[in-house]
Amino acid sequence: MLERSDLAENALQCLHDEDYDRPFNTQSLNADTMIFTGGRSGLSLGGTWNFCVDLLDTGLRQKWFAMTPEAPEDRAEPWDYDPYAGETVQVPSCWQMQKEKWYFFEGSAWYTRALEAGPPAPGTRRFLHVGAAQYDCKLFVNGQFIGNHYGGSTPFCAELTEVLREGRNWIMFCVNNTRTLDRVPMRNTDWFNYGGIYREVTLYETAETVIRDVFVHLAPGGIRAQVEVDGPAAEAVLDIPGLGIRAAIPLSGGKGEAVLPADPDLWSPDNPVLYDLSLAAGADRVTDRVGFRSIERRGTDILLNGRPVFLRGISVHEDDARLGKVTSEADIRRRFVHAKELGCNYLRLAHYPHHELAAKIADELGLMLWEEVPVYWAIDFANPATRRDAENQLRELIRRDRNRASVIIWSVGNENPDTDARLDFMKGLADLAKAEDPTRLTSAACLVNHAKLKIEDRLAQHIDVIGLNEYYGWYEENFEELGIIGRNSAPDRPVVISETGADGDSEAGPARGLFSLDYQSEVYRKQIETLRGLDYVKGMSPWILYDFRVERRQNPFQRGWNRKGLIAGDKQAKKPAFAILAAYYAELARAEAAQPAEAGA
Repeated sequence: MLERSDLAENALQCLHDEDYDRPFNTQSLNADTMIFTGGRSGLSLGGTWNFCVDLLDTGLRQKWFAMTPEAPEDRAEPWDYDPYAGETVQVPSCWQMQKEKWYFFEGSAWYTRALEAGPPAPGTRRFLHVGAAQYDCKLFVNGQFIGNHYGGSTPFCAELTEVLREGRNWIMFCVNNTRTLDRVPMRNTDWFNYGGIYREVTLYETAETVIRDVFVHLAPGGIRAQVEVDGPAAEAVLDIPGLGIRAAIPLSGGKGEAVLPADPDLWSPDNPVLYDLSLAAGADRVTDRVGFRSIERRGTDILLNGRPVFLRGISVHEDDARLGKVTSEADIRRRFVHAKELGCNYLRLAHYPHHELAAKIADELGLMLWEEVPVYWAIDFANPATRRDAENQLRELIRRDRNRASVIIWSVGNENPDTDARLDFMKGLADLAKAEDPTRLTSAACLVNHAKLKIEDRLAQHIDVIGLNEYYGWYEENFEELGIIGRNSAPDRPVVISETGADGDSEAGPARGLFSLDYQSEVYRKQIETLRGLDYVKGMSPWILYDFRVERRQNPFQRGWNRKGLIAGDKQAKKPAFAILAAYYAELARAEAAQPAEAGA
């Protein structure tokens, strides 16, 4: 049908041209097109969308996005696909969780819905905001290509001011979750490859002048505010009533910066104080709640507000047995309640940016966070396109969350081989993180030379905190090697055990040995006993809070899940190792509380 239509233009080209994706692979929706959304009222576009999987990318070849509604009885030729009828899914959702036939589907899928809207009022603009879509997301409105975004876990915005028309509009997304060698992450990963629009989609109406970014943080002499505005405005006015701040910040080329005298109460897990903030430029206004604190490294110590802190943590994935990668405020609060029950003051949000609510709630509850981008395992480090993708994801994450006091570490990667190309790639990301946000620490999960029992990863000299993934008792046997690694490495900066643990199957596991709950508990006991004597270790985030879904683990005790969770996949049943770690963290908290108040000042 459409191979011979005016839309496809040429049957042979439509069927055989493998460059069909090139006109739509612009990656034009990126960190530079984001707008600041705090305090804005928007129109939710969640709910029921028409949906069709498209394994062969027939939709891009045949230009499905340009099809207009037409009754079946009025069509001259049969349609391969009808964007206005057929199967439906909910947005947000992961398509794997909607129907069993889509469980292992990887490829493109099309989403379509109507939007009733008039033209924007004079002096206003409209922006579509997508919280996350996995992975390559192409946007079409009324048959017109708007742009595409790369990255499965960061938000993007698209301006629709000129393309929305009065009456009924049609919005279409083509979302592709195919794992390829040049994407971030690449093809081989160790978590489930969900697909779809799985975070909120919102339409915002703004003034002609729109605030794209505001970054406010502690600085020598007070509070530094950095502002970016798109549109006519000579100044932006910042209000922080709790600090007595009301200041006009002059703008030049849409950007402005000022250091404002202030003496805020400092945010910490024991005192998670937040201040209301508003910023106005032209007729636009945004709000936020921010905390102020310092985080730095000094030798092998991590200092929070000038005092040494041990990061008592746990790693978490964004995964749910029923919803997949979709999360909610209730789900996030549940994981933080469990972290608090463990005695945590810190969490590692692995291995990609989590929902933006996570950091906002962590601000409120007083939990420090390690946030990271999925530069995971064997990324194509020599490929400029891969680097562009990674850099944009890092920028989008930082611009989304750099007002969050809870975020103390930007991680630029996990378990990558130490090659020249990788070193240049990762050092570039670490430098980019500092350029975008010099107020936080950088890290990565580095590699150990197990033949020499030494941290020899060259990246370690270019980050603030060395992340060390070690699985003694599981993938490695001799716990004594941990101490030897420390003595051989003599690290000059803090080391955090970013992963450690063992699988324990609470549903059908054996009574003893590998995958038993007893074995998991014994690994935690030995791990804790070993760590007591390692003064170079300044924190840990064992792997992991909850069991999570993953394709690559299919033995009889895993059954498509990683079972290293301290809590089962139902997010309720605690395994015995939970209490073992909680007792250790309680011991560490008591020791920290007993330190003199002036220590580390």
